[in-house]
Amino acid sequence: MTHRTRIASCLALFALVAAAGLGLAAAREKKPEPADLPSDGNILKTLRAGHPRLMLHDDRLAELKKLVAGDERAGRIYREVLHDADRCLDRPKLVHKLVGPRLLHVSRDCLRRVYALALAWRMTGKDAYADRCVQDMLTVCSFPDWNPSHFLDTAEMSHAVGVGYDWLYGRLSEKDRQTIRAALIRLGIEPGLKVYRTGGWWSKSYHNWNQVCNGGMIVAALALADSDPQYARQVLPAALKSLPLALATYAPDGAWPEGPGYWGYATAYTCYGFAALESALGSDFGLGRMKGLDTTALFPLYAAGPTGLYFNYADSGERNHRRPMAWMFYLAGKYRLPQAAWDEHELIAREGEASPLHLVWYVPRPTTRPGELELDRKFAGPVEIALFRNSWDADALFAAIKAGYNQVNHSHLDLGTFELDALGRRWTRDLGSDDYNMPGYWNSREGGQRWSYYRLGSLSHSVPLLDGRHQRADGRSRMTVFRSGSPQPAAVVDFSSAYPAATRARRGLALVQDRRAALVQDELTLPKPVEVTWAMTTDADIRTDGASAVLSLQGKQLHARILEPAGATFEVESAEQKPPQKRNAGVRRLLCRLTNAQGNVRIAVLLTPVWPDGPPKAAPTVTPLDKW
Repeated sequence: MTHRTRIASCLALFALVAAAGLGLAAAREKKPEPADLPSDGNILKTLRAGHPRLMLHDDRLAELKKLVAGDERAGRIYREVLHDADRCLDRPKLVHKLVGPRLLHVSRDCLRRVYALALAWRMTGKDAYADRCVQDMLTVCSFPDWNPSHFLDTAEMSHAVGVGYDWLYGRLSEKDRQTIRAALIRLGIEPGLKVYRTGGWWSKSYHNWNQVCNGGMIVAALALADSDPQYARQVLPAALKSLPLALATYAPDGAWPEGPGYWGYATAYTCYGFAALESALGSDFGLGRMKGLDTTALFPLYAAGPTGLYFNYADSGERNHRRPMAWMFYLAGKYRLPQAAWDEHELIAREGEASPLHLVWYVPRPTTRPGELELDRKFAGPVEIALFRNSWDADALFAAIKAGYNQVNHSHLDLGTFELDALGRRWTRDLGSDDYNMPGYWNSREGGQRWSYYRLGSLSHSVPLLDGRHQRADGRSRMTVFRSGSPQPAAVVDFSSAYPAATRARRGLALVQDRRAALVQDELTLPKPVEVTWAMTTDADIRTDGASAVLSLQGKQLHARILEPAGATFEVESAEQKPPQKRNAGVRRLLCRLTNAQGNVRIAVLLTPVWPDGPPKAAPTVTPLDKW
């Protein structure tokens, strides 16, 4: 897969989003703080004169030209930018063609081209880059619309055209300026103002749509704030009123309930919006002080296991992994997070990928490596996750568990799901999202068609199943125990409301045997006989032997053992499905079934990697979750 294809596929994944009806975020404890608007109402009184005013001023551009000559890492990023721009010169003409209800792939392609070509022109002065960028902008400005019915498409296209207009302003003819301005107003800003005026749903949402749509409108309005200030005076106050609703979702510690994949999309546009405000008006109007933003750059560091794969809850991609993201540099600089800067530099060097905004927001790698992050971390919010590991090495043991609410945007029915890395392999995995265009994909009510799709309901996840049924679509859970820093860190999730057949249902996840193995322990109180299934989803080959199983994956092994109840045995089933769902080829489910289970039921399963220094140790003693 080429660099361009990898980036395009990742960005396309972030951009695929749900309809408004997928469910609201959990209620917040207090109303988000509003932005600090000017007391006199003149939002443009500090507007930077002239162009370019967005993201990258000419004085910073001069610094970058010197930097790429003297900083090896910056120089490598610069060469990648030029390489990308060169490829853009030969790209096909952009075409107004929907995929399902979306034009988003075209908007995203235009955005990528504009940043690469416009930055290459500003750095080199070569006309070919500017000419092709102008050509692409004029092409999309001739479109009949930017698909406002799926407003992400409009927002991202407005972002692209706004930045291109601002950065190439001095290169544009007056005729082209007028054409681009008129299109940006007609196809981008005016549809956005209609949403603000009517209280359209995304302006009141708590999830990624809010940041993306507001961010795109902010960039567009500021690009035209000198020539057409009447639009900026309407867009900016409306966006600054709307944004705190979504930014409050980062509280208290920077996690994102829609999963790490949508953390990337939402946070990218949070940073685009902040950077546009700061560069054009000199302020983010206090939005950057909202709780959780100052540490959110640490979230992807913790959420990625040693394999690089994320703890993959919600509608994330099947192999969603930690990848270079330019906003990590922005956040590292804004909030003074050397660990985020270091990690991003290491990732760029390892992956060989970087984007134009990596150069625009460039921060040098710290001269000395920052201290390692904690081994154990809990993130709170509408979705709670706990993550444990025995080191930050590539072969480390890593385990993570999720709690929260099944109606959070993009959620699956996966409360209590866990994932596990060890020996450089992902042993327990989440299959990720499916095709967003399948019928009923966004019908998330109880019994909704969304839950009939294998990847989205409980049947594919590493969660308990009672009589083979899904968790309740409105199920909630909370993390009642989180113990960190000890030889046996642990978390306990109470997900009783997700299981109507149980009067109480809890799951514990712990690292045991000096953090060399993981224990997954379920405790259920069942008033009537029920079939209980313990399950984990894996790519590994599985060989079962009663209460034991050996999982083999790419030359490594992991042993699974049922510690309780006595007499329980493992079995294996395929996770493969038929079209139009994704096939899940080669994916298996390791199961432990208890038939006619009643009363107080406990299933405890020990997962032990076969480390190079010896076979698994003796099993630990099973302790009731009440004593965890």
